Amino acid sequence: MEISSQLRWGKIRTILESLLFVARQPLSPEELSATIGYYPLLIKELLDDLMIEYEGHGINIVKVAGGYLMGTSSLNAEYVHKILHERVETSLTPQALETLAIIAYKQPVTRAEIEKIRGVNSDGPIDTLMSKKLIKDLGRSEVPGRPFLYGTTKEFLRHFGIEDIEKLPPLPVSEPEQEEVFKSALNEKTEILNPND
Repeated sequence: MEISSQLRWGKIRTILESLLFVARQPLSPEELSATIGYYPLLIKELLDDLMIEYEGHGINIVKVAGGYLMGTSSLNAEYVHKILHERVETSLTPQALETLAIIAYKQPVTRAEIEKIRGVNSDGPIDTLMSKKLIKDLGRSEVPGRPFLYGTTKEFLRHFGIEDIEKLPPLPVSEPEQEEVFKSALNEKTEILNPND
């Protein structure tokens, strides 16, 4: 019985590896459970074991955007980029990055609230972020005029390598410090969006 149990677990692990290898987006334990037919908690346990097993290898399994994804080690990014000769098409201006930081921290947030923080019209940056699928319309606010509410997407989490929005660094209490965060919070991550040639 113990041997067949080990074989069963071993087979599930290989299925998980195959699914993560071909996935184009993070897969949650629930999605994997529906595909494989095992309980999500058991799938999560196996995924966490695989993350540890792959640690330090050229291929890693990472938690990102509420799911699991297999990808190359960030330590080898320079070499992977050279062989692929690919540019990520998502390039952002400082204005768009500032707008994105405000949305990430303040979501759900209206255009008027964003513009109040930035002090300038934000139509352009918001349109850019929407077209790149980094933010989305979350519906309408209940305030007069019922303006649209904006929030970040799974694509945002994936691009910035963030597991979920709660993993963002804490926002300072004072408004001047918050403004500084909005201006610089995502700048250190722009190499993900704008890799060097």
